[in-house]
Amino acid sequence: MNEHFLHITAQQSDIDELGHVNNAVWVRWIQDIATVHWNAVAPQEYVDRYIWVVTRHEIDYRGNVEAGQTVTGRTWISEPPKGARFWRNVCFTGPDGNIKVEAKTNWAIIDRATGRPVRVPPALAALFLSPE
Repeated sequence: MNEHFLHITAQQSDIDELGHVNNAVWVRWIQDIATVHWNAVAPQEYVDRYIWVVTRHEIDYRGNVEAGQTVTGRTWISEPPKGARFWRNVCFTGPDGNIKVEAKTNWAIIDRATGRPVRVPPALAALFLSPE
């Protein structure tokens, strides 16, 4: 599996009135780890040609994180794309080793020149999927 990891430390500005990371911040972190993964794996020609947009988020909030705590984000693609879309898995683990947030997000690939969705090129998909 082509996994990617990202460590994020919660800042005071990430904290809501309940004293933990706000749900909207988790969504931003999901996008951040997806973007870092894309830029780390995709050749520059693909980065220049395509952009990804989220079409759906499914998020399970399992625990809280406070300011100053660091989470470890892990992301991977577990299934081949369907047309222009694929599902990305994301899991954030807290400093206590427990899962704080799990998500499955659906992304669509857009051709930058036309602004329209296109089928995920097989060679691109292969970079993110593990051989069986």
